[in-house]
Amino acid sequence: MAFAAQIRIPATYMRGGTSKGVFFRLDELPEAARQPGAARDALLMRVIGSPDPYAKQIDGMGGATSSTSKTVIVARSTRADHDVDYLFGQVSIDSAFVDWSGNCGNLSAAVGPFAITNGLVDPARVPENGIATIRIWQANIGKTIIAQVPMANGAVQETGDFELDGVTFPAAEIQLEFMDPAADEDDGGGALFPTGQVVDDLEVPGIGVLKATMINSGIPTIFVNAEAIGYRGTELQDDINADAAALAKFETIRAYGALRMGLISDLAEAAKRQHTPKVAFVAPPAAYTASSGKAVGTGDVDLLVRALSMGKLHHAMMGTAAVAIGTASAIPGTLVNLAAGGGERTAVRFGHPSGALRVGAEARLVDGQWTVTKAIMSRSARVLMSGWVHIPGDYAANQG
Repeated sequence: MAFAAQIRIPATYMRGGTSKGVFFRLDELPEAARQPGAARDALLMRVIGSPDPYAKQIDGMGGATSSTSKTVIVARSTRADHDVDYLFGQVSIDSAFVDWSGNCGNLSAAVGPFAITNGLVDPARVPENGIATIRIWQANIGKTIIAQVPMANGAVQETGDFELDGVTFPAAEIQLEFMDPAADEDDGGGALFPTGQVVDDLEVPGIGVLKATMINSGIPTIFVNAEAIGYRGTELQDDINADAAALAKFETIRAYGALRMGLISDLAEAAKRQHTPKVAFVAPPAAYTASSGKAVGTGDVDLLVRALSMGKLHHAMMGTAAVAIGTASAIPGTLVNLAAGGGERTAVRFGHPSGALRVGAEARLVDGQWTVTKAIMSRSARVLMSGWVHIPGDYAANQG
């Protein structure tokens, strides 16, 4: 029996923020995978090593967590006012699908460096030294991201002294501005607050009625109070991820919140939309020991936030969820704002399982409706490996 030989595809393995993924140039993908559809999904799943019933992704580039089962496709922008178009694919670990419903805020930090290094940005816009301002069109959600990428001697500067909790080693700082991060009116349930309220009563069978802030900013997110579901907000991954009943409870909250937000029309659809919405729980400041052993004091943070991604408690904080946190903190009366002490604010520092993170947001009330112009945070990024990924040439043979 003859077997198809492996094919190789140019790719770069990059860390961005507290995530890492496989980056591709659109024009270097196999022809069949340059368009959305089954061939593209099959290729990305095979690269990452999914679906894997063992949930290890041993036969691929994935790391068997939501933070490491990621892919990115970048191309020169089709828009005159942007440099590159960026598409993010969250690859399911144990199921055969790629979720294209949202962005990855962490990997957004690596898009600018990848684009510059791979010649996708007009050289006239990239200084020899200093800061290159890269205008990114985030194609999943139709939004603009501005990345400030440091340059040194004509190359992206990757090393530096910027420390990011959740990342072991320091690197160069990259500031990101997520412009107009709220969902558009016709995007899955409405604008900033899809229900029109900053706090809703969310009825969840088997749990009861929960106070919830449901917001579309950065990524659709459902915030509930930690105390209302039996937590303190100081939990680490093992406290949640080792508890099957807890994970089932959070998935139920997520599914009913998605339905209330208008992101799905039937509860059964939630299983095929794992990347969005996120569910998070908040609490007032409290002292705890982060997963690294670092002590986080009550006075070090404005509030505590824990968030789940792809069915598991995240080891730090998703970048897009950080945008949602920053936005919600800036709007009086949300659960996030109240946990931080209430009132008006333009920035918040929140505690997560790996430490703390600061995020800023500009929100204002216009004609009785809250709008947000941008959210700002700093990340770092670094190339881990570059060259080619190899996959069997019949990767799409059994795809529909």
